[in-house]
Amino acid sequence: MCESYCLAALAGLLVALGMMGLIWLASLWRRDASLVDRFWGFGFVLLAWFWWWLGSRDLLTLLPVVLVSIWGVRLSLYLSWRNWGHGEDYRYREMRAKHGGHFWWVSLFTVFSLQAVIMWVVAFPLFALAYGGLHLEGVLWVALAAGVLLWCVGLFFEAVGDWQLTRFKADPANRGKVMDRGLWRYTRHPNYFGDICVWWAFWLMSLPAGGWWTAFGPALMTIAIIRFSGVSLLEKSLKDKKPEYADYVRRTNALIPGPRR
Repeated sequence: MCESYCLAALAGLLVALGMMGLIWLASLWRRDASLVDRFWGFGFVLLAWFWWWLGSRDLLTLLPVVLVSIWGVRLSLYLSWRNWGHGEDYRYREMRAKHGGHFWWVSLFTVFSLQAVIMWVVAFPLFALAYGGLHLEGVLWVALAAGVLLWCVGLFFEAVGDWQLTRFKADPANRGKVMDRGLWRYTRHPNYFGDICVWWAFWLMSLPAGGWWTAFGPALMTIAIIRFSGVSLLEKSLKDKKPEYADYVRRTNALIPGPRR
């Protein structure tokens, strides 16, 4: 049992690496490493269905698989639509300029393979769900219900936050201004807050499947968003581009929604 459990987990890593390897090849052809961002959400969908197919194939565990599919497909479609026709993201352009002719293989390890490993680690609550099955004895059903509720909150903040920001940027009168309306009035990053909620929601759902040990997955996602790929990186850029952003920072919570100060 332990051997098949470990083999299934490692098989998921191979699936993630294989998918990112194909996207890497496509990025070489298009000279656009930004493709990795567009397929980030879809990668979790692929892993969830793969593990469910390998695991119990229980109808009840289809619920989190469907929920991660809704989240992942929305995110991938949104990022594809938002970035369509804008060329490579500035982060990858800077890396390309730094590494020159070596970028093609550097990107394989530092961008695509790294994101595949992170995706695999973050997705472990989904693995626990697929292999543990949902056992709703006693009060464990509360964890599942709380997880579904938290997922709804997370998707709301993420999807509505993205929609509000898109409408704000589409208005030429807002060029150079700071978005501080709608959900952005209560948190500087409603989309990142929503993303964190979604992954802790899947961890809560995994508790009836014995997935308490997979907390390192959403913890890694939370740390990455706050310290590396999300909040800190974006805020540094915005402070440099928009002087009034400093005032927005003083009066608005960074992540958890709350009243203005």
